[in-house]
Amino acid sequence: MPWSRILSGIVAIALALSMIFLGGWYFTVGLCIIVYLGQLEYFQLARAKGIAPAGKTTLVVSQVLLIAAVLAPNSVDALFPLAGTLICFYLLFQPKLATIADIASSILGLFYGGYLPSYWVRLRVSLDPQPYDYQKIFASKIPFIDSYPQDFWINFSTLSMGLKVTLLGFVCIWAADIGAYFFGKFFGRISLSQISPKKTVEGAVFGVSASMAVAIGGSWFFNWPYWPWTGAVLGMSIGVSSLLGDLTESMMKRDAGVKDSGQLIPGHGGILDRTDSYVFTAPLVYYFVTLLLPALQTSF
Repeated sequence: MPWSRILSGIVAIALALSMIFLGGWYFTVGLCIIVYLGQLEYFQLARAKGIAPAGKTTLVVSQVLLIAAVLAPNSVDALFPLAGTLICFYLLFQPKLATIADIASSILGLFYGGYLPSYWVRLRVSLDPQPYDYQKIFASKIPFIDSYPQDFWINFSTLSMGLKVTLLGFVCIWAADIGAYFFGKFFGRISLSQISPKKTVEGAVFGVSASMAVAIGGSWFFNWPYWPWTGAVLGMSIGVSSLLGDLTESMMKRDAGVKDSGQLIPGHGGILDRTDSYVFTAPLVYYFVTLLLPALQTSF
């Protein structure tokens, strides 16, 4: 693996961990920037096929969805169809007659690049009862460190559910990606899909298994009900959805005739190349912790 890829990966993980632990608007603003850059790359792929999506309008309404996920999480599902309607309204009054492909690529950009990522904001922020005091942030000598519970590094349970589950979700994705990459590189023999010829069945299976192992450990650590099974379900869901997200982005790149979605990250390509595993994962983790876990705790 090139050193540029390793160093870029370390920096990306450090930034992701910083966003996760800070939470609140810090996590949201960071995700807004990532979503904005990722959508720019997505629209470049669409335009490479001769499609003319409503790029600017979709970028704006997607940011609105992410901000709404902080201010009023329950309103995001209602805002999504309204945002889609606004995009179609915009395309109707363009000088050039819009095509089905223009409309479809715009709505997909909203869904793929705005609505689905909003679940990470809802997971990290709406489930977070603000573990830090904003007044202490500016009063402390080291911002944020003094505002966390004093036994934070000893008793991880003092942190909020939103932080813990978001962190677990990210670590599961990392385990799946890294496990699949290295195991497939050295032991992979059977090609997984023509969409991404370098991916192998062996690597995919090991990646999903690595995600399950991490999730099972997390469910035991958090003392979830039926922890071996809840962890296995969460880990499998994350492993499979991250793989599908990767393949979906590869399919779009192949159709557009490009190797990478961009060149922003040395050794990795573009933003979409590094965040595709997170897109479909977010709603699965969110509904796991808001629907399945409460139901199991009631019956536990």
